[in-house]
Amino acid sequence: MKVIFPGSFDPVTKGHLNVIYRAANLFDTVVVGVLINQEKPALFTTQEKIEMIEELMYDYSNVTVKLFSGLLVDFVREEKADAVVRGIRNEEDFLYERQLSLLNHSLYPEMEEIFLFTDKNYSYVSSSFAREVASYGGDVSGMVTENVARRLQEKFR
Repeated sequence: MKVIFPGSFDPVTKGHLNVIYRAANLFDTVVVGVLINQEKPALFTTQEKIEMIEELMYDYSNVTVKLFSGLLVDFVREEKADAVVRGIRNEEDFLYERQLSLLNHSLYPEMEEIFLFTDKNYSYVSSSFAREVASYGGDVSGMVTENVARRLQEKFR
């Protein structure tokens, strides 16, 4: 089974990685879909995002990283994926992702979505929190890996 795990990954967090690693152990192929979102200003370039994720996938030969823009359903069709994996941290995520799932299903009824709850240790972690804490020189080691923390520090120097 081939699944897509979409997101902006600005930057990739330990919560994202928890979902990617678990999906890689459950499914034959995982495509990490890095969304190019023109509406949302990003701290990292798309190339930097890909590099950060690929650096962390060395033990997972069944995980690839690809860019996409536009509708997720179009990317799913293009990749001939069987399903989309979504990470859920809390109740708010569930409600938001459920709404997105209903929208996506209305656009592409054949598309399945699988929700994976993030490990409780990462239930508070988000890319925006990591960026904010890093912008003030705070310790982000609980939210991101060492290589990502280093890149965040470089951005805010």
